[in-house]
Amino acid sequence: MQVKKIETDLAPKPQGFYSQAVQVGNLVFTSGQLPIVPGSGEFIKGDMEKQTIQVLENIKAILERAGSSLDNVIKATIFIRDIGQWKTINKVYARYLKKGIPPARSVIAGADIHYGADIEMEVIAYLK
Repeated sequence: MQVKKIETDLAPKPQGFYSQAVQVGNLVFTSGQLPIVPGSGEFIKGDMEKQTIQVLENIKAILERAGSSLDNVIKATIFIRDIGQWKTINKVYARYLKKGIPPARSVIAGADIHYGADIEMEVIAYLK
C-alpha cells in the first residue's frame, strides 16, 4: 500500500523529521498538533479554550488538505498537562466533532508535552 505525505501552509510546519499527516489507503493519520498559529508561529499559552481551538483548527486544515474533515475522525488521542482542564477541552472538542458517532478517544493527562505545551492532539480520519 502506498503512503502519501499530506502538507498544508494552513497548519504549523513540522519542526523535526515527521509529516503533518500521512495517508495510507483511505485513512489519514495526523501528527500531534500543538496550539501554534500557522504562519506567525505564535504559541498560544494560558487560555485552554483558545489553545484547544487552535489545535483543532490545525487538525481541520490538515484533514481538509487530504480531502477529509473533522466529521470523518474515527479516533483521537489527546495529551494534556492538567486533567483539571478537561471540562474546557471536552466542551471545545465536542463542538468541533459534533456530527455522527463520536470518535473513539484516548486522553493522557499529566503529560510533559514538547515545548511546554498544555495540549497536543492527533487523529485518524477516513477519506470521503
